Amino acid sequence: MISKSNFPVIAIMGPTASGKTAAALEIARHIPSEIISMDSALVYRGMDIGTAKPSAEEQALVPHHLIDIIEPTESYSAAKFREDALRLIKEIQARGHMPLLVGGTMLYFRALTSGLDDLPSADPAIRKRLEDEAAEKGWPALHARLTLLDPATAERLKPTDAQRIQRALEIIELTGRPLSEQQSGPKRLELPFNLIPVALEPSDRLKLHERIALRFDLMLKDDLLIHEVERLRARGDLHLGLPSMRCVGYRQTWQYLDGEFDRKTLRDKSIAATRQLCKRQLTWLRAMPERQVVDCLAPDAVEQVLSIIRQVI
Repeated sequence: MISKSNFPVIAIMGPTASGKTAAALEIARHIPSEIISMDSALVYRGMDIGTAKPSAEEQALVPHHLIDIIEPTESYSAAKFREDALRLIKEIQARGHMPLLVGGTMLYFRALTSGLDDLPSADPAIRKRLEDEAAEKGWPALHARLTLLDPATAERLKPTDAQRIQRALEIIELTGRPLSEQQSGPKRLELPFNLIPVALEPSDRLKLHERIALRFDLMLKDDLLIHEVERLRARGDLHLGLPSMRCVGYRQTWQYLDGEFDRKTLRDKSIAATRQLCKRQLTWLRAMPERQVVDCLAPDAVEQVLSIIRQVI
């Protein structure tokens, strides 16, 4: 048995709708734990329905961290997550609890374990100009420009990947060098704790897709998500160029409220975008050979995760 002051850090990762929150809450029932959210959408206040944020009742069952910490007008970086997570892990272990990193933002996990390249901060003026140009010409046109300036980066991005195309062009303007020349590639940092990554992955992706559709239908029930986005729009300080409003479901609902398409198209576009997010998350996970995989569709998935944890405490 290890000392409670030096509990390992367990990372519960997985694609959208894989049951990460439910697994973490069940683990906390058996082992004194605190949850550190590893989800880039849960940091925003007032965005509860579309992010599937743990309810107030769920958050009352076990301490949660890095949820509702900024306004949707603000940004939260992977570097800031690393700083906050390292501090919180130390504090949680000092309380004799086990830190549970829970979420599907794989860039946050990479930032924690591998650090980040020293890239410039976002420039709002450049971003606004690129967004205006994309609104006029389309993101594929900006992707074509990126192909000329940074072919290595452009090759791995889809012509519709607005956020990453924008960032790559922004970095070129700020530094005069392609992003691909400034990325150092994978590395591994020494961490002051034992980190155990556990991945909840589906044995049947179609069944996970069914879960995704069911979850989004629940968000649309009684217009819950639509009313939430209406409240966000009513603030008057938000727009689709902000990272918060790019979250899956929010962008599509905003466009629906703008009259760009009907409710059925809102559902179809949001579910399709969530599936694409799921695909990217699984690609990240499968590039991590050190992870321990549990089938998220198995009826005893949580028991399997608990068994893995009990082997290291």
